[in-house]
Amino acid sequence: EEVEDASEPTKRDRSHLENTLKLNEDKPADDFSGVLQRLRKIYHSSIKPLEQSYRYNELRQHEITDGEITSKPMVLFLGPWSVGKSSMINYLLGLDDTPYQLYTGAEPTTSEFTVIMHGPKLKTIEGIVMAADSARSFSPLEKFGQNFLEKLIGIEVPHKLLERVTFVDTPGIIENRKQQERGYPFNDVCQWFIDRADLIFVVFDPTKLDVGLELEMLFRQLKGRESQIRIILNKADSLATQELMRVYGALFWSLAPLINVTEPPRVYVSSFWPHEYHPDTHKDLFLKEEISLLEDLNQVIENRMENKIAFIRQHAIRVRIHALLVDRYLQTYKDKMTFFSDGELVFRDIVEDPDKFFIFKSILAKTNVSKFDLPNREAYKDFFGINPITSFKLLSQQCSYMGGCFLEKIEKAITRELPDLLGSIGLGKKPNVLSCDVTGCGETPKNRYKKP
Repeated sequence: EEVEDASEPTKRDRSHLENTLKLNEDKPADDFSGVLQRLRKIYHSSIKPLEQSYRYNELRQHEITDGEITSKPMVLFLGPWSVGKSSMINYLLGLDDTPYQLYTGAEPTTSEFTVIMHGPKLKTIEGIVMAADSARSFSPLEKFGQNFLEKLIGIEVPHKLLERVTFVDTPGIIENRKQQERGYPFNDVCQWFIDRADLIFVVFDPTKLDVGLELEMLFRQLKGRESQIRIILNKADSLATQELMRVYGALFWSLAPLINVTEPPRVYVSSFWPHEYHPDTHKDLFLKEEISLLEDLNQVIENRMENKIAFIRQHAIRVRIHALLVDRYLQTYKDKMTFFSDGELVFRDIVEDPDKFFIFKSILAKTNVSKFDLPNREAYKDFFGINPITSFKLLSQQCSYMGGCFLEKIEKAITRELPDLLGSIGLGKKPNVLSCDVTGCGETPKNRYKKP
């Protein structure tokens, strides 16, 4: 009697994963605690006062918390359903055949936003608990409502890679379903994660390149983040070489109108799962592509502090521009008001046609602001619809004898303090030199001569 060979598919060697991501090295991770303390101090003393005074959060809905400043780099997985996003995370972390592997299948399986982070033992955390913990960087997600928090889940895994990075798995895009049916603002939640991601993997299955309205909306949300995007053509060994080349061309043809940049995002072609590649496929090419992607991931991890400081500086520049614009709106309003004027009509005229009053042009003429950094004029109609212009003070009035002027402090942070902090890392100086015990971080100096 013939016995069928029911053995499972053979697993690939994982040594290239461990070598490229340096998972076997015992060297301690770089201690950037001093830099982070200094960064937090600059943000709270020089950026946040102006941010709160001019209600910047109500313009862009992006409030920076201490948890976000100290958080690890975030890698976000996006794409249609059943393209292998969860399988890829399982593969990178070696979660296959463990109790905490992410559920995968041919049908739409992931219905939650799943955050995979480091922890001392395998543990699942409910979204409501994650949002309630202010020490984590996910507390702002509470604003999306309880329906969303029920679709948010955290998994702690004691894995060496997760000591340096956090993965976020998202529900797949289903073109024939309206996103409103999910019961929470799916696109707004995606935008929240996109704004905070250091690396964005947009995963595709070569056997179903369905580029529809929902995917178009997603790429519209990714506008301006092209440097963080990596496109992955997964399950590449399921096609013959000639078919794969046609699919590769079709993918670029479909995405070209959605990614309108000179240099297209990097595309990786491989099969990110633990099983051996199908025979008669380009195994060497797929392995090289996989190693290139791992090197890309490792580069983001190693540059995490530089990226964090650059992100805070970019945020500070936007806050400064917003404050200058609100100040200019307010100054124009005060100039146009007379004893007999109707304040509401005067300001409505200014908001409806700011170019008539040279609001934006005066900012470009009198300050060193790039015209490409100016926000959308339409956004200020909504902003001032919620926040009356009379509720703000002029920048010249935002000064105190002890604290100095808000504008001067944020300009000093942008031009000197943050670049100096960035330079101290780039030049290879020890981060601990910037420890708050040495610099004081702006706090009251300790009296070293006082007896304990």
